[in-house]
Amino acid sequence: MTSTYFVTAHRWERGWELHIADAADQEVGVTQCRTLGGAEAMVRDYLALDDRDGNAPLEIRPVFDPAVQEQVTASRARIRAAQLEQEAAAKESRAAVARLDELGLSGTEIAQVLQLSKQRVSDLRKASR
Repeated sequence: MTSTYFVTAHRWERGWELHIADAADQEVGVTQCRTLGGAEAMVRDYLALDDRDGNAPLEIRPVFDPAVQEQVTASRARIRAAQLEQEAAAKESRAAVARLDELGLSGTEIAQVLQLSKQRVSDLRKASR
């Protein structure tokens, strides 16, 4: 079974310092990259050169000071909550469009009732069928 590697990324003046640990939280090694976007490739190269599975699952965790980390965590939570709310709103909109469609309202009328564009109503009609 392939084990996941956990990478703690610390920002410094020239890029990111990447501390690699295995699933047992044992340090595997440390490498660097200039951008966070390049971290995955750098870690995979490091693992392959160390005779480890360079294709193993990775979890890269950037680390910041507590104030920044708190803001990042709060932001992620709000984004996730907004995504869930958007999914619920779309489901409710599809149901409302289907119901109004069953009542015989035209697409233009449904758009007026729900305060949506006619194109959005058309998309929701297709999705609810």
